[in-house]
Amino acid sequence: MANHKSALKRARQNENHRTRNKSIRSKVRSAVRTICDITASPSDQDMDMPLKAAQSVVDKAAAKGCIHRNTAARRVSRLARMVNAAAK
Repeated sequence: MANHKSALKRARQNENHRTRNKSIRSKVRSAVRTICDITASPSDQDMDMPLKAAQSVVDKAAAKGCIHRNTAARRVSRLARMVNAAAK
């Protein structure tokens, strides 16, 4: 365990960031899974709203530094491709 005051503070900060990032990543995975489930089942429901919601969650995760911005862009692109392929 850390002994210096600054190292103890850094350990506390790391723990807070870890728990925050964990919940954000969980929201991202849930949003992506929702899109995958919608596109997998053949139905005539509208997919624009869930796609926009998922895109928002992914972009917010990138803005907060939880995931890299290129990773976020790649995931959003893949989701859009899935929705477009399911719409045809």
